[in-house]
Amino acid sequence: MRLFRRGPRRDGRDTPRDPAFSFFSVDEAALFRGQVREAFAEHGLEVTLYADMVTDSAGRQFGLGNLAAVCHNDDRGPRVWGDLARRHAGMVLRTMDGPSALDTLPPEQIRAQLYPRVISEDGLDAQTFGYARSVAPGLYEVLALDLPESVMMLTDEALEPLGEVRDLRERALRNLRELPVEGRETVKDKGADGMRFEVILGDSFYTASRVLTLETVVRQVTGERIPPDGALVALPFRHQLAFHVIRDLTMIPSLNAMASFAASGYEDTPGAISPYVYWWRGGTLTQLSEADDDGEGLRIVVGDDFQELLERLDPEGRIPPE
Repeated sequence: MRLFRRGPRRDGRDTPRDPAFSFFSVDEAALFRGQVREAFAEHGLEVTLYADMVTDSAGRQFGLGNLAAVCHNDDRGPRVWGDLARRHAGMVLRTMDGPSALDTLPPEQIRAQLYPRVISEDGLDAQTFGYARSVAPGLYEVLALDLPESVMMLTDEALEPLGEVRDLRERALRNLRELPVEGRETVKDKGADGMRFEVILGDSFYTASRVLTLETVVRQVTGERIPPDGALVALPFRHQLAFHVIRDLTMIPSLNAMASFAASGYEDTPGAISPYVYWWRGGTLTQLSEADDDGEGLRIVVGDDFQELLERLDPEGRIPPE
């Protein structure tokens, strides 16, 4: 899995774009949706196509956002979209048509496969996930059941027979801490400013969610503890978590680099979470970057506590944030 993606050569950005999936041209989107229709038909289900989903005769809805992003990001280009759509349709239908894992798995196995997952509020239905915990502005933590072919995010109703949410969350966090680090890369500048941050990567759907157990991750990767000033973190999509432990002035160029990294990783990505950088301190996340007024760029915005940290690390103001 690469840090900075360069997509396959397809229709140029100057060609008319699809309104629902702007990373597709109009022609590419038509091809994609046609492949989706054929994929469901091959599995015996006729569907009606809409801009960002399909529906069947029973009224079931199947969102296309993640599949579209997977196709867009596959370096092999449109020639594999049909295979990807067939695989996706098969997985979705097996999950929906088969018995619920909550009914077939013993309670202890369910707990062993339980993980906390950080998601954007865009993917959260507040009426069915009333227990969801706010992690940062626009980000929430929910509990998910990890299955061989899918991830089942658990609603209030699903959790009720399993026990107290507090106890289930503690077990889920323990499971998360026990995950191995699948891959690691260091992003750094050989120049004098010392910009550097670590990125952990993995196929696990909970890689980015490991921000919830950051102390464990930092210890696994660096062998050190997080100091009292905390760390910078970014979780652009579900398969990446970036961090920079705050110790000295290298935090300032690292913050700027991580802001660009997060925004780039978030764009057009399956499982997108956040395009922003956060200050982690004692388990609390404070947002540091945001879109500027015209929505075309980024800016760093800090509160009093972080400004105090900046002044303490850089009393002469030699390297202000850009």
